[in-house]
Amino acid sequence: MRSLSRVVVALVAAVGAGAWGTPAHAIANGEDVADGQYEFAVKLTDIGIPTKDGGKRNSSCSGGLISPRWVLTAGHCFKDENDRRVSRPVADRTVATIGRADLSGTAGFSANVVEVRQHGDADIALARLDRPVTGIPLMRLNRKKPVKGQVVRLVGFGLTDGKAKQTTLRLQTGQFKITSTSKLEMGVIGEAPRDDTSACEHDSGGPYFTGGPTGAPTVIGVVSRGPDCPHTGADTSARVDAVAPWILSVIGADLRAAAAKPSTKPAEAAPAPARRAGSRANEPADEPVSPLLWVAALPIVLLIGALVMWTAKPRKGSHRRR
Repeated sequence: MRSLSRVVVALVAAVGAGAWGTPAHAIANGEDVADGQYEFAVKLTDIGIPTKDGGKRNSSCSGGLISPRWVLTAGHCFKDENDRRVSRPVADRTVATIGRADLSGTAGFSANVVEVRQHGDADIALARLDRPVTGIPLMRLNRKKPVKGQVVRLVGFGLTDGKAKQTTLRLQTGQFKITSTSKLEMGVIGEAPRDDTSACEHDSGGPYFTGGPTGAPTVIGVVSRGPDCPHTGADTSARVDAVAPWILSVIGADLRAAAAKPSTKPAEAAPAPARRAGSRANEPADEPVSPLLWVAALPIVLLIGALVMWTAKPRKGSHRRR
């Protein structure tokens, strides 16, 4: 099944549009993403997060698909009612929407998050889906230290302005420049379409990456924290290269299973061996017949010949049916 039922699609869209709970934010002063582009982008919709007063709220984060069953996102996207990061889903239901630039549509995939792994130090988490996603390019992990001045791109869902009360249903994107690096983090500032293009609250976990809109990109970092949007200051991103070995230790088996999956195309039958003209398959080669066998069969041959001659004569009253 490539999409949720109409009811669940409407539910997720309502949460994404800020119908319930705390407003969620997306890239401020960014640009709309066309259908079919950046399909690895993930919307994580939390429905029914427990609150400290015993109530429930709804929220969302962003992420990127890095294996058929694993989504890369921010560690703080999974906090319990006491504001502590936890290695488990925290909502009654967390829905991952992948390959859908327009949340009001039905393209792409939807799956439930059933497991969460938190990195011990970096603001990075991995969310496992209840079914594999196919047909969408996976994000590759950056293994080199980011370079100051390097330009990266971000995709995310939510508000396009910090004062808005409803999130956008269209995936947003913008370009950013790396300004600094530390052991686990990097700083980025808006580059295009404006210098105040910036990430907002629930862009958390959204991937900063290099690569085009339709190919397999390389993820450099994920949105962690920053000033209220929009702004011209620096946002802080968790570096992927710093924790790539840990990420691979979690998703490696899934990547290997996907790579080893046999083709669904039926195997073609091997061509039959060449045969001589007039020969029949699976029959032994012709052997010479013994002369004695001809002598013994002569009376039978003569009898059959006589019968054929008699039956060949026309007989009165015999008609063939038309």
